[in-house]
Amino acid sequence: MELFANLAHGFVVAFSPINLLMCLIGALVGTLVGVLPGIGTIATVAMLLPITFGLPPVGALIMLAGIYYGAQYGGSTTSILVNIPGEATSVVTALDGHQMAKQGRAGPALAIAAIGSFFAGCVATVLIAVLGAPLTKLALAFGPAEYFSLMVLGLIFAVVLAKGSVLKAIAMIVFGLLLSMVGSDIETGASRMAFNIPELADGLGFATVAMGVFGFAEIIRNLDHGAEMDRNLVQQKITGLMPTRKDLIDSSPAILRGTVLGSILGILPGGGAVIASFAAYTLEKKLAKNPSRFGRGAIEGVAAPESANNAAAQTSFIPLLTLGIPPNAVMALMVGAMTIHGIVPGPQVMQKQPDLVWGMIASMWIGNLMLIIINLPLVGIWVRLLRVPYRLMFPSIVVFCAIGIYSVNNAPVDVVLAGAFGLVGYWLIKHDFEPAPLLLGMVLGPLMEENLRRALLISRGDWSVFLSRPLSAVLLAIAAGLLVLAVLPALRAKRDEVFVESEG
Repeated sequence: MELFANLAHGFVVAFSPINLLMCLIGALVGTLVGVLPGIGTIATVAMLLPITFGLPPVGALIMLAGIYYGAQYGGSTTSILVNIPGEATSVVTALDGHQMAKQGRAGPALAIAAIGSFFAGCVATVLIAVLGAPLTKLALAFGPAEYFSLMVLGLIFAVVLAKGSVLKAIAMIVFGLLLSMVGSDIETGASRMAFNIPELADGLGFATVAMGVFGFAEIIRNLDHGAEMDRNLVQQKITGLMPTRKDLIDSSPAILRGTVLGSILGILPGGGAVIASFAAYTLEKKLAKNPSRFGRGAIEGVAAPESANNAAAQTSFIPLLTLGIPPNAVMALMVGAMTIHGIVPGPQVMQKQPDLVWGMIASMWIGNLMLIIINLPLVGIWVRLLRVPYRLMFPSIVVFCAIGIYSVNNAPVDVVLAGAFGLVGYWLIKHDFEPAPLLLGMVLGPLMEENLRRALLISRGDWSVFLSRPLSAVLLAIAAGLLVLAVLPALRAKRDEVFVESEG
């Protein structure tokens, strides 16, 4: 009964005019981000962080959440129509979705993608509501030692689920942890790693690094590629949006399986929605009676990844809202947004800020409904946007990024730093380093250090406290086991196969 009372309260909060407007803006911007290739969700959320200063906390977070799950919808539109995934999560959708479009079945492909996304989003939102309170109660049993071990486990998960080399993923996390230490010591206030540069005395701004590594680096990468899209399909009119009865029967099991898989993978720290879409596609291919249909316009190849990435995008809010731990880079930015508004992420949020948590959960239902309305009838408008050449689009993105970064602290040096991190980010992408673990390391760094110090203070410097407390010991054992598994050749080959098989 308490769950229904909380949800009722959440809908009252979400239906206030300002929050409805924020939800709509988030859904629209998210769809736009998904549709336009070259502007990632992470970069957009990083750009919009400064704008949230002037907004009420609930409205700000509802808008940022809307952008995140809205982009999963928008990404499918370009994947299907022009074979250009607007989002990394839509890479797999392009394989069969674009083939369907070539066969004159773009309408059913878009409709199934939207139906699958809507169903998965609704199921994931129910999961957030159901699991929220029990997980929060469990989290309250955590002391500093348990929190430290949980964060270690989170970072190890990010390593295991990162694409490519395990060693490179570990390097990125260590780099992120090092960046988080720049500034002054948490306890003593003494300067460290600031190299007597006054601008670094307060540490590196989270938004500055995120904007550089994701926003600017993405722009440089797109300019380097200079990809011009296949515009023939963009010129065609999309007809027959309604899928046939056979389409619905074929895609229903795939939607269900994708939703379950995505919901589980979204909760785990790491790639979340990206891993979920690849894994769902691979699973469908393995289960299919005739796997050769995949890559030639199989509707299950659209339904499963689209359901999985949406479910994962929304269940990734569970660890953020209950434990205060971001499972992926976008959630790390949400932590940044909460901190800006003076909200300390963690198990206390559900008790101290019920308006925020339940309002956000209720807004996801409303947002999913808005997205169906935004995406299907207005698909013609989104396609027209694709005709804008990238060379005209990127200067405005750069200006917008620069204004956003400057407005955080009114400091020109932040814009210069973001530019420098843009070059770093571009170098990392060129050398197959995945930048997302860096951001997780940077967000979790200060929290890890604080809990490590607190645990050692309580135990008077006795390191065995992390192993003598049962919950902490279990978490560290799982982390160690995962790291060993990640390094084992058999599992590494399997891990790469998920990505390679789906890309090939």
